[in-house]
Amino acid sequence: MAAFRTAAVIGASTGIGAEMVRQLAAEGVRVAAVSRRLPELEALQAACGGPEKVLVYAHDVKNYDEAPGLFDRIVADLGGLDCLIYNAGIMPRVEESEYNFGKDREIIEVNLLGAMAWFNPAGAFMEARRAGTLVGISSVAGDRGRRGNPAYHTSKAALTTYLEALRNRLFRYGVHVVTVKPGPVSTAMTEGLKLPLIIPVEEAARGAIALAKGGTGEGYVPIAWKPIMLTIRHVPSVIFRRTNI
Repeated sequence: MAAFRTAAVIGASTGIGAEMVRQLAAEGVRVAAVSRRLPELEALQAACGGPEKVLVYAHDVKNYDEAPGLFDRIVADLGGLDCLIYNAGIMPRVEESEYNFGKDREIIEVNLLGAMAWFNPAGAFMEARRAGTLVGISSVAGDRGRRGNPAYHTSKAALTTYLEALRNRLFRYGVHVVTVKPGPVSTAMTEGLKLPLIIPVEEAARGAIALAKGGTGEGYVPIAWKPIMLTIRHVPSVIFRRTNI
């Protein structure tokens, strides 16, 4: 398994992102933590041992034009980059009969377009180096189009396909592209929802980091979701649309 000296986590102020920063820093990895919320980043930095362990950068992933310059700054500040993890994501609540383009657009902007804005400079950098790992935090939600939040499921399905294409583009250069598909995780995003097999954020972060170090394709967190989603993917549409899954 790969050992990272440096890593960047995009979407790092709370939830899985913040926990990945904590766990990577505890392993001795020097981490760049990126998020809109600077106060939360600074608290995370202090909890992890200060700027010797974690560097923080305020950035809204919807400001796509900022990504290449900030990426270069992070690489310079860290003295290189072994792994970039895109974790930024939103899942606003959508009511049964709500059709809200404003919400839909923001979901795509954050969950998908923000990832592309960061993976483009990171992919070019790692291709030139012939080494590195790119990690996208997708979701089991992308494996099938459920009724509850069409734009969210679309964003994760598109992210999964994008990461597969990026993997196919970069494998010949020795760059690993990893798709992490967590099931429900206990975070602020899922608070109040009744979800199956929900896991603590610490477990989700551990599983994501293990997949990143393994560097192979895509994986579910926890692994129990693999046979579950295999079954769900093969439910005929005529039956699936009548369920409340």
